[in-house]
Order: sequence, then C-alpha cells, then structure tokens
Amino acid sequence: MESHPTEFERLVAEGLAASHADQREVALGLFARASEAEPTSGVPHFLIGSEHASAGNFEAAELAFACALLLAPDFTLARYQLGLLQFSTRRAPLALLTWQPLLSLPEDDALPHFVRGFGALAEDAFDDSLAHFRRGLACEPANPALCSDVLQLVEAVEKLGGPQGSASEEPPADHFLLSSYGRLH
Repeated sequence: MESHPTEFERLVAEGLAASHADQREVALGLFARASEAEPTSGVPHFLIGSEHASAGNFEAAELAFACALLLAPDFTLARYQLGLLQFSTRRAPLALLTWQPLLSLPEDDALPHFVRGFGALAEDAFDDSLAHFRRGLACEPANPALCSDVLQLVEAVEKLGGPQGSASEEPPADHFLLSSYGRLH
C-alpha cells in the first residue's frame, strides 16, 4: 500500500527544497503554510527561524524559535538553536536559562555537553569549555551541522590559549569569541 504525504509533509518538503535552492522567500511562505496546515507543530516555526537566522534577521529568528518551543517544549534542537542565537547576540545568561532543560538529556547526547561548553566559555574557562565541547563531539550519533559549528568554535578557543589550549592571557577585545558569543561579565 502506497503512502501519500500529508499536506503538511508536502509543504515542509517543498519548503526545504526551496531553502536548499536559496529561495528564502518561497521557503518562508511554504513553512508558514505548513504551520497553518498543522498549527500545533513546532517544526515550521523552527524552519522559519532557521531561514531568518541564516539571513541575519536574528530578531525574527528568535521569535520563530520561541514559537517552536511554545508549541513543542521538548523540541531539543529548537531549544539549542534559540539558546545559541541568544548566546551569539551577547545574552549568555538568557541562553544558559533557555538551555537549562538540555542539561537533563542523557550523557550520550551531545547537546548537554555543548551547553556546558558554552557555560564554561561564558566564564572564560577555556580548558573546561574545550573538554565539554570535545565530549559532545564524541557522542554518537551527533548532528553533523552542529558538530561542524562546534569544531570551528573549538579551533577558535584553542587559538586563544596558544599551543596547549590553556588561556594564560586575556583574549583581545576584538577576538572572534568576544564578537560572536556573549559573555557573562
């Protein structure tokens, strides 16, 4: 027996195809229609947030990720992305609060380790940050896109501390980590 996709599934699939083809406005429209077709799903809002974030529209992205979480509080990837957006816009305390539920995920999940890594990073505890990020990267299965971002972050943190990766000096004020990620102080 052949299974036909629902209207919701079709709209999401078409939206993803449009997104991959760099047709952002088309994708956003399809995701909005998917939300109308399945108003209790957080998925379309998450996808809308992802589109806005990739376009640099962080305010709209944050709103969409928050809507995804209101509809689906256990949507861990939406929670992680919302927190990452908050952390990246220099609101580390808010990000850490958003991420708090992720800390209760199993130890074989990468997300709690990444959250701990960002928490340590916010306190300039670079060695601890690296240890947490590396532990998360070692988890199976891990999300390849998230891991790619975290690997870039690990490389940047390693550069802060010199050859051994231990931060012995205050990082420069215009450093990548300070411009891209929030700090508690």
